[in-house]
Amino acid sequence: YNHQYKLNYKCLMPCNAYGINDNYDALGSHFFPALIKKVVDAIRFKKETINIWGNGKPLRELIYSDDIADACIYFLNRKTKETLINIGTGKDKSITDYAKLIMKHLRVNLKIIYQKNKPNGTQRKILDVSLAKKHGWKYKTSLKKGLSITINDYLKRNLV
Repeated sequence: YNHQYKLNYKCLMPCNAYGINDNYDALGSHFFPALIKKVVDAIRFKKETINIWGNGKPLRELIYSDDIADACIYFLNRKTKETLINIGTGKDKSITDYAKLIMKHLRVNLKIIYQKNKPNGTQRKILDVSLAKKHGWKYKTSLKKGLSITINDYLKRNLV
């Protein structure tokens, strides 16, 4: 279609996104906002544990939502021959590591109970972001900064 009509349509494929106004629904959220909710709820209800599905070892890549918006604007203004471009950080961590980062940010040390009767999901989800880098785009928001913004937004909205 691009070739036939001399257009420049692209599909940007992001990894797992997180950020303000995320979906924290217990049944429908993705793993990262679910972890934030679990840790905050454990603090709120004075629990000493959180439950994580599977063994906590699967690896996931995250990108802050504003970085996805930035990539959209960036590539909207670029002519590329490629029509599919992965958008991510190129870095991954285990689900357990993400849970520990959230706990560290909230200054709490909860015991993680692994629900090994629940599925782990795909063992590793990371994108090859070399094409985005080749065209000069790179994420801007560090995990530490994005995590802080996201958790503070969640607390503001849910502890009023």
